[in-house]
Amino acid sequence: MTDYRKINNIVGWVVFFIATTVYVLTLEPTASFWDAGEFIASSYKLLVPHPPGAPFYLLVGRMFSLFASEPAQVAWWVNLLSALCSSFTVLFLFWTITILARKLLIKEGAVPTKGNLLLIMGSGAVGALAYTFSDSAWFSAVEAEVYAMSSFFTAIVFWAILRWEAKVGEAYSDKWLILIAYLVGLSIGAHLLNLVTIPALGFIYYFRLYKPTFWGGVIAFAISAVIVVAILWGIIPGLPTVAGNFEVFFVNNFGLPFGSGLIVFVVLLVAAIIFGLRYSIKHTNRVLNTALLCFVFVLIGYSSYMMIPIRSSYNPTIDENDPDDILSFVAYLKREQYGDRPLLYGPQYNAQPVSQEEGAMRYRRGEDKYLPTTPKIEPVYDSKDKTLLPRIYSDQPQHIDAYKKWVDIREGQAPTFGQNLSFLMRYQLGFMYWRYFLWNFVGRESDVQNAGVLWPFESDPNAPERILDSAARNSFYMLPLLLGILGLVYQVRKDERNAFVIGLLFFFTGIAIALYLNQPPVEPRERDYTFAGSFYAFSIWIGLGVMGLADLLGKGLKNTQTRAAVATVIGLAIPGIMAVEGWDDHDRSDRYHSVDSAKNLLDSVAPNGILFTNGDNDTFPLWYAQEVEGYRTDVRVAVLSYLNTDWYIDQMKRQSYLSDPWPLTLENENYRQGTNDYLPYVEREQVAAGIDLAQYISLVKQNHPALQVQYGQGTTLLTMPTKNFILNVDQDKVRQMGFVADEKEGEIVDRMQWTINKSLLEKKHLVMLDLLATNNWERPIYFSSTVNSADFMGLSDYFQLEGLAYRVVPVKSNNEEQGFVNKEVMFENMMKEFKFRNFDDPDIFYDENYYRFSANARDKFARLASAYLEDGNTARAKKVVDYAFTVLPGSTVPYDYYTPQFIPIYDAIGEPEKAEQLLNEMAQDSQKALDYFFEKGALFDTEIQTNMVVLQQLIGAAESIGMQDRAAQLQQQFMQYLQRMRR
Repeated sequence: MTDYRKINNIVGWVVFFIATTVYVLTLEPTASFWDAGEFIASSYKLLVPHPPGAPFYLLVGRMFSLFASEPAQVAWWVNLLSALCSSFTVLFLFWTITILARKLLIKEGAVPTKGNLLLIMGSGAVGALAYTFSDSAWFSAVEAEVYAMSSFFTAIVFWAILRWEAKVGEAYSDKWLILIAYLVGLSIGAHLLNLVTIPALGFIYYFRLYKPTFWGGVIAFAISAVIVVAILWGIIPGLPTVAGNFEVFFVNNFGLPFGSGLIVFVVLLVAAIIFGLRYSIKHTNRVLNTALLCFVFVLIGYSSYMMIPIRSSYNPTIDENDPDDILSFVAYLKREQYGDRPLLYGPQYNAQPVSQEEGAMRYRRGEDKYLPTTPKIEPVYDSKDKTLLPRIYSDQPQHIDAYKKWVDIREGQAPTFGQNLSFLMRYQLGFMYWRYFLWNFVGRESDVQNAGVLWPFESDPNAPERILDSAARNSFYMLPLLLGILGLVYQVRKDERNAFVIGLLFFFTGIAIALYLNQPPVEPRERDYTFAGSFYAFSIWIGLGVMGLADLLGKGLKNTQTRAAVATVIGLAIPGIMAVEGWDDHDRSDRYHSVDSAKNLLDSVAPNGILFTNGDNDTFPLWYAQEVEGYRTDVRVAVLSYLNTDWYIDQMKRQSYLSDPWPLTLENENYRQGTNDYLPYVEREQVAAGIDLAQYISLVKQNHPALQVQYGQGTTLLTMPTKNFILNVDQDKVRQMGFVADEKEGEIVDRMQWTINKSLLEKKHLVMLDLLATNNWERPIYFSSTVNSADFMGLSDYFQLEGLAYRVVPVKSNNEEQGFVNKEVMFENMMKEFKFRNFDDPDIFYDENYYRFSANARDKFARLASAYLEDGNTARAKKVVDYAFTVLPGSTVPYDYYTPQFIPIYDAIGEPEKAEQLLNEMAQDSQKALDYFFEKGALFDTEIQTNMVVLQQLIGAAESIGMQDRAAQLQQQFMQYLQRMRR
């Protein structure tokens, strides 16, 4: 036994070392796109990220950040947290497999033979390494995200329950159950995914202590489900909700200070726990005592969430939802800002509300008590418009179009129950789960959104180079899948109970999550990381598959050691193939452009500027650059979607590092939640021609009757009385400030006039107008060039392009482009200040998230070169073009929908050969892409439309450089593709 334990530990740590080495070598050195920038910044300074937060992850991330010798290294160290969490997941997976494998081979108490020992270790190594190199696990291991830590908790709690199973009957064996409860509590502070392991844990407990029966199994499952629900809804939001009710009651009814009700609730809760523990000890009720201790340790682990309101009360620079009191903290936990999705029963996508009902009263903190605010309004639907398992529920236009790609829904007809089930099976399970599963264990076509499975020996020589040459095109020849299926069959034959338990773990960490999420038909990115726990469970079967393989070899190889060695070597070849195939697309060790793009955007803004951005990739890398590296902290980044909330507007009115508070006229009472959430357009003839912007903001602040209109019963809204707005300009002041391009100084207007073509103003638009009216040109105001033009509010004629952002200036441009180019400022920024590190390195893999930003940069290079050509400065234009294709060469950054602009530019700078070469290359690429994606079908509409736009631009480019025959040829091809689109 001692030798077995020693070997088991040594081999486990060797596998851990292999996984750690792989993850460290491929680790991203800085903040990647999506949530990583936010999590790194929030870890470094213990800030408050988006709901429901991840406080335990942030606390541990903060500890890792302390090892950084300089701010630029912080990201690497926080990324290392994910790498170590993932390699510890691999370690506990190894030990889990060896425990299960030993049960299959050796009777309890028996000593394993050398052959059996080799086979057990081989099984553990193969399964653990297969998970190490699986696509989703590797992806999460090399960036700062919560999913690696979540997988670690899944692995350790499952291992812990197996350790408890082996220790049952010994003194203090229940300590393992209490440890599991503590780990579950801690996991809440990373991600809720760990909770779905509880049914599998419950059955291990049931099988170990009770004689299995059908109804006993039903009861065990029901109790497990109750525990999940008790934690998910009872403890996590439930206890704080009750605490909030106590707080409101004691403060409002008895006039006690803030926090009094919270203290009373905590005292009562602690008293109840102590009473229960004493009762269980007095009556020697072991089950009750263990259950109460588990409850206590879940709460202890969950207490990491205390960080959220504590840090929020200090008004940090990132303070999403401002959850600084118990009531706002509950809303934060419940993710109220994201809305709800129907799960088991609810309305269809085309259901119309028949009435409305008020939800529970909501409160906000006042000066000495809690004040009621607008209650949440819930729509009420007729029962005929509801269905069981409502999967086709979203009424967003883009979602409705996407639903039609999966089911034949028709306008005016409610989807049938069968159609809902069809969407569930084909999309939510087939496309959004099984496709990801097969990515990990069969192969992946490419990194293009909605990419399919690459089956063994699948060949498509006509596919575009973007697909065939993609580093993300990986084929595992189905070997991991086949070995896993073999392991499943082998375990079912030898140990039905544990096979059932692993099956439960596989189901609840995969299919059950897909059912619970009820995903809409359009996602901004692939969501495979959500199901890593399911892939972990399947990796157990991959490991056990080595034993199944050895069993099959038994007919030809009688020697157990030889058989074990051969099975292990064959098995190890599978993670070896996965490693070789996956290395190039998972190696992020030299990728920097996520942060470079953020710094480039910040450098597009003049000192003390205000920059409007979109969320996620437009914002989180900027937060990282400012919060961690202290880069351009004078720029105030304003996320447009957040500006629809009162807490975010309040934050804009506070100092943030070197950035001054926003100059706003409106007060909190003018934009508080429920107030001026939207202002509908109701025309007033008196101001139809236009209204002075400052006057309009003043009327809004006064809640003036002239803007009021009655909606429904007792609802008064302020309105937008005209779509035409006027802003008076102090021309002398603008000239003195010198921010308008020299050649445009004579065109500075004395008043700006523009039209907002919207049926209503959202709160964010109202605040933006207030800023424009109140600022008086004191601070530069910019829009990121990636912002949706619908949020420009008709101001695009007054834009001045200075890099990757548009500056609002009192000069009206009359060209077709958005605004005009400030050439010298933009040249300085793009040619000298901006960084494009390693985009010219063919050995570094960039996915389409990076290519979106490179495309935007190419577009700005083209606009700058065109501006110089308009001025007759061919030399400068050539310099810009040459630099653009040096830092963003076509050999490493595929041509995009902005690149055709360079064809006439090349011709104009005296390089017609390059113009023709670029035209021909892009035409060939687009035609190949269109043929490929038309064959793939409607899921690739975006790629089809993009390449159609490219082809259309190429026609115009060919005509502009005098290649009429080539233009006619392309036009003919374009019309053929257009007919295919209309079929």
